[in-house]
Amino acid sequence: MQIERAAKTDYTALILLWEASVRATHDFLAEEDLLMLKPLIFEQFFDAMTLHVARDASGEIKGFSGVDDGKLEMLFIDPSVRGQGFGTALVDHAVDVQGVRKVDVNEQNAQAFGFYRRQGFTVIGRSPVDGLGKPYPLLHMALSLIDGPEDHLN
Repeated sequence: MQIERAAKTDYTALILLWEASVRATHDFLAEEDLLMLKPLIFEQFFDAMTLHVARDASGEIKGFSGVDDGKLEMLFIDPSVRGQGFGTALVDHAVDVQGVRKVDVNEQNAQAFGFYRRQGFTVIGRSPVDGLGKPYPLLHMALSLIDGPEDHLN
């Protein structure tokens, strides 16, 4: 596995991977919201953050992350390789190299919540809507740098 900075020429592959990943993991997301998000992500969000890709041995992109100002804004993995370490490698890179300390996760996405907990993130707050004002509550998580009490909501 190789992690490297994404190029604009990767964007088409990234949006296809994003859609496949979202369809596999975000069953709570309404179809019209997915269709609304897709062009926003492709045309605006990709350029608004630092993107890294994880490639397999053949050079194919199997996952990507997006980071902005110390926050992991995107982490999407090809559904065919979930559980094979691509997500962990991207999070480790984001934390160790890019200084990530925060992430938001959809409250309805129990698998992602569990994943981030295993990576050392704890809940520090909650919003009843997502960043676009849609009714998809977000859990705000931060990297726990020391062992401490269980998650807490502020």
